[in-house]
Amino acid sequence: MKSEAIPSINFYDQDFVDLYDRSWVWIDEAWKSGTEANGFTGNYLSYDNQKTISLFNSSLSSLFLCYSNQEYSPFDMMDYFYSRQEADGAIRSDYDIETGKPVFTKDNTKGVVIPFFAYVEFVFYHKIGNKKRLRDIVPFLENYFNWLKANFQKENGLFSVPISACKSGNIPRKGVVYPVDFNAAVAVNALYFSYIGDILNDKELSFRYKRLYFSLKTRINSLMWDNEKKFYYDLDAKEQMIPLKLVSAFWTLFAEIPNEERAAKMVDMLKDPAIFGSENPFPSVSMDSKCYKEKIEGSVGAVIPVNNYIVIKGLEKYEEFVFARECAIRHIYFILDTLQPEEGVSGDVWEAYLPNKEGVPQSVKQMEGFPARRFLPQVCLMSVTLMIENIIGLNVSLPRKTVDWTVPELESMGIQNLSLKRNLITIQSNKNTRGWEIRLESEKLYYFTIVVLNENKRKTLPIPSGKCSMLMDKL
Repeated sequence: MKSEAIPSINFYDQDFVDLYDRSWVWIDEAWKSGTEANGFTGNYLSYDNQKTISLFNSSLSSLFLCYSNQEYSPFDMMDYFYSRQEADGAIRSDYDIETGKPVFTKDNTKGVVIPFFAYVEFVFYHKIGNKKRLRDIVPFLENYFNWLKANFQKENGLFSVPISACKSGNIPRKGVVYPVDFNAAVAVNALYFSYIGDILNDKELSFRYKRLYFSLKTRINSLMWDNEKKFYYDLDAKEQMIPLKLVSAFWTLFAEIPNEERAAKMVDMLKDPAIFGSENPFPSVSMDSKCYKEKIEGSVGAVIPVNNYIVIKGLEKYEEFVFARECAIRHIYFILDTLQPEEGVSGDVWEAYLPNKEGVPQSVKQMEGFPARRFLPQVCLMSVTLMIENIIGLNVSLPRKTVDWTVPELESMGIQNLSLKRNLITIQSNKNTRGWEIRLESEKLYYFTIVVLNENKRKTLPIPSGKCSMLMDKL
């Protein structure tokens, strides 16, 4: 690995920096080339005992690989699935690692999985900046969306899929016909597809997917919201709610489905230590559910990084940045505690964690190999993506040439050599005798916005090429 090619970070807790740096070492070790047999012409992120190339895991991996300054390009991983699209628009959830053939299971005969395409491509556009790519991939996204609607959308407007498509493991979801997380994820995909239409100035495309989004949003709100319990639930075949509180219901926050009042009730549950507010946020099922047990087995009650990513991104949509950051930090501490246990004991990072103490869930027969050791598609969502976006607090848009830095209060932290449209930038805050100073370095002009929430400060400045600094007390 060319360490100088990867952006480096500074943070007041050196353990966080070490975890970030080590994550890129693990990524380099797991970076593999495709074969002629499996049809993967590029590179991909592998993991132990890998039997398939997974659409879900590849999508998650793309969300941190886009911060590698293209040292580890995420494009090949997504393009592999586009190249596998069938005539009716189908793209399957898994392809055999040896042969490249689609893999199906008895309970998921069409190989459907939670859709991420439009969201991932929107992230690519702002983090790497390639408008032509958006134009090129729109037909793939449209054909896939049409396949989803033709095969899984029912007369009530909701989507009905096998529960294994939701990647919820051994959580007891028997009888679920309309999963709330899958439907909210389709809404996310439609919403970001409409944003792609806006970027391409394609008003018809944007309008079509906004209409689909609002239609699905209306149905989720009318059919899946329990006004008494203040929560969204799965539905059975008769459209009756199945009263099990799942963290996956917070996909609705990510999809901007609840209004402010409903969202506030859901956020209260995330903060409640008797429901979802565990020390290591957030358990997959609420701690007041009948199926929750102190002895965590499989995914029931486990803390799974992708769930935390979705919750934290949902919190951002409702301006809960401080709480979202706090949750990201708390989760990282549990990752570190399991990576660096007591002296003389070997530690590692895992696919899932316990909610109220360090360690990982016990394995179960229904989930062979769970939790997987050093499962990077999950862990690096925290140690790289949320480290940059929520803990340090940077939001980068290459097309707009902007960097927004949002923090609760000023702390010693920053990033060096982050790529911004063929322009490496460095941003660092430190306290000296003159007060809090932010140092910036860039090869070209960009626009920098600093937001200090606890001091109600916000300032946008053009940052010229070269080195400069600003004193916060004088803003």
